[in-house]
Amino acid sequence: MDLDFERCYRAVDSRDQRFDGWFYTGVTSTGIYCRPSCPAMTPKRQNVRFFPSAAAAQGAGLRACRRCRPDAAPGSPQWDVRADVVGRAVRLIADGVVDRDGVPGLATRLGYTERHLHRMLRAELGAGPLALARAQRAQTARTLIETTGLGMAEIAFAAGFGSVRQFNDTVREVYGVAPSELRSARRAPATGGAGTITLRLAYRPPLHAAALLDFLARRALPGVEEVRDGTYRRGLRLPHGAAEAALTPADGHVSATLRLADMRDLAPAVARCRRLLDLDADPQAVDGTLAADPALAPAVAAEPGVRLPRAADGFEMALRAVIGQQVSVRSARTTLTRLLQATSPTPALVDHEVVALGDGVSGQQLHDQRAESGTLRGFAGAEEVLSVPDEAFGMPAGRRETIRALARAVAAGEIDLEPGGDREETVRRLTALPGIGPWTAGYVAMRALGDPDVLLPTDLAVRRGAAALGLPTDPKTLDAYADRWRPWRSYAMIRLWRAA
Repeated sequence: MDLDFERCYRAVDSRDQRFDGWFYTGVTSTGIYCRPSCPAMTPKRQNVRFFPSAAAAQGAGLRACRRCRPDAAPGSPQWDVRADVVGRAVRLIADGVVDRDGVPGLATRLGYTERHLHRMLRAELGAGPLALARAQRAQTARTLIETTGLGMAEIAFAAGFGSVRQFNDTVREVYGVAPSELRSARRAPATGGAGTITLRLAYRPPLHAAALLDFLARRALPGVEEVRDGTYRRGLRLPHGAAEAALTPADGHVSATLRLADMRDLAPAVARCRRLLDLDADPQAVDGTLAADPALAPAVAAEPGVRLPRAADGFEMALRAVIGQQVSVRSARTTLTRLLQATSPTPALVDHEVVALGDGVSGQQLHDQRAESGTLRGFAGAEEVLSVPDEAFGMPAGRRETIRALARAVAAGEIDLEPGGDREETVRRLTALPGIGPWTAGYVAMRALGDPDVLLPTDLAVRRGAAALGLPTDPKTLDAYADRWRPWRSYAMIRLWRAA
């Protein structure tokens, strides 16, 4: 974002929430930085500086505002949708790669030298990878301090710090007080059991929560995920262990209750939940472009803020795409459930009962299914799928071998389906596998890699939606017509699916 002073200052003066996450406001007279919509008194012009990241503000010697919760602002939408190295790096840092593998590991994942990576991040974010990771650790630490009863030493290592001393020094520097003072300044943390944390995931309004939950409910896999009473729940596979997330949309934020086997997974759990629900999107920018088309304008006006449901697990989404080729959503879900049963140590569910809320099943039935299979678990990994015998796939041999080829490539690190993956390279490698064509690769790019500008003109539901809205249904003609929706064709597809 171009940090034009007048534009940024007007956003701060009006406390415009749309700009939260785009930039940070530093006040030199108080030595504090915060989000643009901070309720504090508007500072004088001569005392204000604007920064592209919290880490840049910290590097300028400013401390974080203690009045606002660290989870009060969404992330910048540009880092969530950009396909270049900087965007990929920011997504990997949010997923905790620097905490786990250090800057050398981050640079290796991206294919650049540490020096060049540092230079690129400094140029756009005003801080290098270590400073960006440190800012995230400080925010994670404050969240744990204020929302859990964990001891300070436990919080230090859970947040990614190498030592308690480093934790204490960083918290003092970033927030201006000792960790114990941050806790004493807040009410007693809510109790939810060991390893349970409840926090808010902020978003830029509007958010069409019903469309988001409906999309996820129709594709929900029993034992892995469910939608019940306005809450989406799913199991997660995280770097240090299993987890379960319960996500409930509310006014201005999504309430997230996370049950973690290892507290070090808090940051990646939050990052993956945010990506899954597309919470860092700028809906006004998306809707503004789509509403310029008279064919989509009524749908945008009727349902503002429709998001692009993404993925908490890239391999899961790729497997869904392969199995979903040329079959209905319900058939794909049944096949996926059968495959998961073959990889699960828990008792299997009955195939004919595998249905979702969108098919008229009550929340109580889904609750009963969950009770039968135990707590929700993360989707099977590539190695587990490779161990499944032929008879458990329940599909033609060609499709079965495509799944195995995909699993082998992911297990060997030849295909990167994680947030920092190179979209163009991943699509190229996917289409090189037998049985994977443009539709499957495009679906993976859209949902697993977060590409906002994918169109699948041959998709049957897309063509039905186009017909319902009076748009061309011939794939080539629709593809040409959709140029007016760039760079948000993925969001247009969601609306076409809804129209269908």
